[in-house]
Amino acid sequence: MWSPDPKALDGRVAVVAGATRGAGRGIAAALGEAGATVVCTGRSSRVHGSGASDYDRPETVEETAELVTRLGGRGVAVQVDHLDSGQVAGLAGRVREEFGRLDVLVNDIWGGELLKGGPARWNTPLWELDLDDGMRLLRLAVDTHLITSHQLLPLLIERPGGLLVEVTDGTREINASWYRISVFYDLAKAAVNRLAFSQGHELAPYGATALALTPGWLRSEMMLDNFGVDEETWRDALLPDRPGGLPTAPEGFAASESPRYVGRAVAALAADPDRRKWNQQSLTSARLAVEYGFTDVDGTRPDSWSGRPGADAWRLGVFPAPTPCRRGPDVPESTA
Repeated sequence: MWSPDPKALDGRVAVVAGATRGAGRGIAAALGEAGATVVCTGRSSRVHGSGASDYDRPETVEETAELVTRLGGRGVAVQVDHLDSGQVAGLAGRVREEFGRLDVLVNDIWGGELLKGGPARWNTPLWELDLDDGMRLLRLAVDTHLITSHQLLPLLIERPGGLLVEVTDGTREINASWYRISVFYDLAKAAVNRLAFSQGHELAPYGATALALTPGWLRSEMMLDNFGVDEETWRDALLPDRPGGLPTAPEGFAASESPRYVGRAVAALAADPDRRKWNQQSLTSARLAVEYGFTDVDGTRPDSWSGRPGADAWRLGVFPAPTPCRRGPDVPESTA
């Protein structure tokens, strides 16, 4: 089984913005596995309270930082609301003062899961959605990334080789071809892919790299809770006739991935001296697993975006049935 190199990122400093749970926690943990110092930010704090968090969840940035340290890195927890430019400026000042450098910035801020809603609300037309909720979803998903980059990129570009990772849902190609849940969600995820492209253009003269990265079907804390399982027992969610009325996951859940998988993708990119070849690209954790040879925590290389039967998330109902793009009333459906 593949195992991480505990010295691969020794001496590197990373900020994972949105590290409280989900992909952010997995990314912070994988950077810790590789020996990095990881500043873990988010709104939910065991010490200072939940702040402006939209979720009533137990996870905190302190737990993530402690996990980073247990795995061999150095975890530092900082409570930050990334919609507050002043707080993010304070974060940038603290990183500069305490570490004097920034090698990796991961923009994984989201917080829109409740606003997105469950499958019953998906595919609802724009004019039937709550406008305030939709605008807040965009602020949480896009404005936070812009604010964080604005405040922290000046530190990242002070030495060549910096890496900016914009975490989203779906590659540029997928999101260009399929309607994703709602107008607001669709726009948010497409926008983050474009942010990576735009920032890559601006960072290239400084020897830095920006790219977009998407996990597949993620076994986040929320997803595991939904099926009444944990990371050790997640395959039980696929069993029929589950006790206690617990839902059975669609077949595609067999190709799901732990948050550590996308984290190992970030760690591999950060350790690659030739990472600039990925500048402005939109990538999946599965593609990078093949490229760099890492595995998920169970030794597998899942790919829920793959078109292979048995792994195609669209075909097996992981997401609502996609609506192919149309160019106009007389133009056939896209086959992209």
